[in-house]
Amino acid sequence: MDSVDVVSPKLFEIEQQTIAPIPASERHGRPRELAAIWFGMNMTPLTVVTGALATTLFGLSLWWALVAIVVGNVIGGIGMALHAAQGPTMGVPQMIQARGQFGVRGSALIVVVAMVMFVGFFASNLVVAGDALVAVDDGTDPTLVTWVATFASLVTALCGYRLVRFVTGISAYIVGVPLVLCLLVLVARHPDTITWGAGGFSTAGFFSMTAVGAVWQLAYAPYVSDYSRYMPAESGGKGAFWGTYLGCVSSTALLFTTGAILGLSAGGDNVMVAFVDLFGGFGKVVLVAFAVAAITGNSVNAYCSMLCALTLAENTRPGWIPGVRARMVTTVVLHVVGAAIAIGASADFLANYYNFVSVLLYVLIPWSAINLVDYYLVHHGSYEVDDFYRADGGRYGRWNLPALGVYVIAILAQLPFMVTTMYTGPFAEGLGYTDIAWVVGLVVAGGLYYPFARRAAGAATASAVRSGAAR
Repeated sequence: MDSVDVVSPKLFEIEQQTIAPIPASERHGRPRELAAIWFGMNMTPLTVVTGALATTLFGLSLWWALVAIVVGNVIGGIGMALHAAQGPTMGVPQMIQARGQFGVRGSALIVVVAMVMFVGFFASNLVVAGDALVAVDDGTDPTLVTWVATFASLVTALCGYRLVRFVTGISAYIVGVPLVLCLLVLVARHPDTITWGAGGFSTAGFFSMTAVGAVWQLAYAPYVSDYSRYMPAESGGKGAFWGTYLGCVSSTALLFTTGAILGLSAGGDNVMVAFVDLFGGFGKVVLVAFAVAAITGNSVNAYCSMLCALTLAENTRPGWIPGVRARMVTTVVLHVVGAAIAIGASADFLANYYNFVSVLLYVLIPWSAINLVDYYLVHHGSYEVDDFYRADGGRYGRWNLPALGVYVIAILAQLPFMVTTMYTGPFAEGLGYTDIAWVVGLVVAGGLYYPFARRAAGAATASAVRSGAAR
């Protein structure tokens, strides 16, 4: 096998790649670098705010909150990391790979959902970064913070993958070290502050928080191949799986637990303010670190939303591979949109954010199930990547109507079991308002997709054999 000279780009070098497969000469990276990315990615106030849902919105005791946090993240992390393992094999963004299941045109629906999610998380990070700095100094102008944060993210995202990966990995140290010190000091000096028995247990609250943990991990599923795609193909999916899994799950569990503790202290008030009340001056240091990490790490959301936007653009002009100029223009536009959403965000942000996460859960679960079943059980990681960029979709076609039908059916199957502030399904009441819709979506999507996909793959193989014999 011929060796390939790999060129490692400089930190501030402008990335030249967009949505095309990454050539072997540009493949670099190790699993531990992926762990740093995804550990650092969660080092934001938004992660803490989400963890606070356990003891505020769901009313769980700290003990039951911790169990729900661990169970949800461990389960959801498996599905998320299985997506990451696809990157080194194909070297393409995750949303390009969705064409293997839904067709070149049919995948556009999934791409739109992912892009909305990325922009939503971008805006959410801006809001909570502003809240963090206001908690440090109530004279801080949140709008000014939003625009400064947007500019910092923009500079990082314009440079591209290498700088995005670096600043996100640095966040693991900027926030992780002082946060762990905060928790150690709290346990050593103020053990009575951690009231394990406050709150209680409810089936609905426990399973809802478990679902939040699972969707937090699965919400990264459309991201992860965007970063593991640069890893050498020969490193295989195992390193990408464990690097992504351990980094993302461990950091989420740590910050969710911190949020649950703060939720008890806040008593329903601003969680960022509770951080200062509980940890004092050192808490302000951590909040500033949180804000910095959210500002720099938010470039991950911007980078991935850019890839989705370019994927949609290529969908209208099959075979066109966007260049650096298209990447930069798209990145600027998405930053402006995200900042505008953040500035116009409702004061009742926590409840609205939970609704946003809930909707993500219902639409992401069926896609994730279909993608994983197709990759691991039907095609076993073997795809004709060039066909993803053909006008007719090659062997995957323009529209895979059965796959899209399964996706829609799986979403509809969740409706009777949904539990949100906007809508509660008729079966949810009988289950004590326990949200199991995500489990239903997972089972229905995977169960319906597998048999027809197996038959379609077998028919395609037989056709290829006949065509080869005729030639």
